[in-house]
Amino acid sequence: MINNRQKKPIIWSISGSDCSGGAGIAADIKTGHSLGVEVCTLITANTVQNSDQLISVNPVAVDILQQQVTTLIEDKPPAVIKIGLLAGNIQVLWLASTLKQLKRKLPQLITVYDPVGQASVGGNFNQLSVLDLAPLLQQIDVLTPNINEAHFFVSSMIKKEIDSLSIAQPNISQLSVKQLAKIIHQRFAIKSIIIKGGHSKNNHQCIDYCYHQLNQIKQDNQDKCFQAIEYQLSSPRLKTHYSHGGGCSFASALASCLAKGYLVRDAFTLAKAFINHGLAATQSISAKQQHQYYGAFEQLAWPAILPSEVESQVCLNELFPTVIDTLNQQHQNLPAFASLNLQGEKLGLYPVVDSIAWLKRLLPLGLNIIQLRVKNLAETELKNIIIEAINLAQKYKTRLFINDYWELAIKYNAYGVHIGQEDLNKADLKKIQQAGLKLGISTHGCYEFLLAQQLQPSYLAIGAIFPTKTKDMTGQIQGVDNLRQLLALRSKKPSIPVVAIGGINLARAPQVLATTVDSIAVVTAITEASNPEQAVTEFVALTKHPKLNSDSL
Repeated sequence: MINNRQKKPIIWSISGSDCSGGAGIAADIKTGHSLGVEVCTLITANTVQNSDQLISVNPVAVDILQQQVTTLIEDKPPAVIKIGLLAGNIQVLWLASTLKQLKRKLPQLITVYDPVGQASVGGNFNQLSVLDLAPLLQQIDVLTPNINEAHFFVSSMIKKEIDSLSIAQPNISQLSVKQLAKIIHQRFAIKSIIIKGGHSKNNHQCIDYCYHQLNQIKQDNQDKCFQAIEYQLSSPRLKTHYSHGGGCSFASALASCLAKGYLVRDAFTLAKAFINHGLAATQSISAKQQHQYYGAFEQLAWPAILPSEVESQVCLNELFPTVIDTLNQQHQNLPAFASLNLQGEKLGLYPVVDSIAWLKRLLPLGLNIIQLRVKNLAETELKNIIIEAINLAQKYKTRLFINDYWELAIKYNAYGVHIGQEDLNKADLKKIQQAGLKLGISTHGCYEFLLAQQLQPSYLAIGAIFPTKTKDMTGQIQGVDNLRQLLALRSKKPSIPVVAIGGINLARAPQVLATTVDSIAVVTAITEASNPEQAVTEFVALTKHPKLNSDSL
């Protein structure tokens, strides 16, 4: 049972007050509370505006803001600071200096900046240039401009940043979002740049793009260079007039997810789903109105249980975006992988072992599925082990999956192959599919789950549910609640079995099985058990008759 009194992550919102209640601090508070974080507020300006016009922006003095920082830091230090409206250069310089000091005191602090320059109803909140913002941008970890704001940043930069991309006679309006993000990154070294697609000219799809710096690599005799990755999400454009504050809500949803410990790719995915959820909830009322009333975006809870007015129109997995990835684009015409042919039966226990000796001990126990995961073997020894493993599994009619070695699995007619995320791009999925092998894919969070599901594998693995001895999964521990949410994202046609893996033992198994997951994968809870055969018997009994022990929650 979730303890509702446990301490919530804290985010600070440094932004303006919108007296109409749609954007700014109001949107940040509503979003943060909807997503289970505590929000502290530092109001930079009181604005006078409604759904038709912006009348005035009235800045708050920086000495008052500084007093608030000094007071809050003592008992409510933030995990994330979300920044919105800044009313002038004095506030920018103050905030840049303040963030620099806070990051010394809080090394894990994440800063998210949603660059609010122009009101959606028309009019400017400030006259700040990119040069004015430069000191602040150097302290920012995540920047969330819309396409127009991204153009503003790039068009204001000096020519050499554009020249470095080797673009002949660049036209800013024709630059791709990838090029825009890369230019901004090169100029300010911001770790993550998310360009929102709500203001794009695509009338059918809303595509958001994230350029994310994974880490820094030091090469021989060279300066540090960046290794970056791209994430791109697409959703059907949801038409509603209730979108005032949607940009603020996206940034604060992202900040909330980061405060909860999600990786950038998953925070990005969840924030987009959160926005889709709110927009979908107001489509019907917006369509009935005779005039185009500009209403406030509706901040709802995590898209797990839909409100009644939405439930009849969309299902949960429709609120989550489609992942646009080179892997999916390469295999978009690939048929679904062969089914496990469960015929209504669950997979149950899924041991993962690293030797023939373990296969000989466990296969006689009547398992539905087992995986052979061997590493760092010479080619001849590896080939012989795989051949023997396949023959053993066929004897006991057990579904044997070979981890990683898909070419040998094809060559010696294995039942299936399991591929980790780091090896997906190297594997020839078409060859695996054409050979008739079943395919299992590892996933770690909602972004990878959605990506892998689009490939239509035979099963999906989610991990690590708990910390595990076999692999360092820092930053990717899912937990039971997240597992339950991911299970709700399964495509109904076809329904792909899901395996939970990572740190699952006999004490934890009941709460994992209570999520209705199809299988639990187990490694050390069997191989390090005093009586492995007895441990298998107890795990199998749990998978057939799961009983949730409330004390284990």
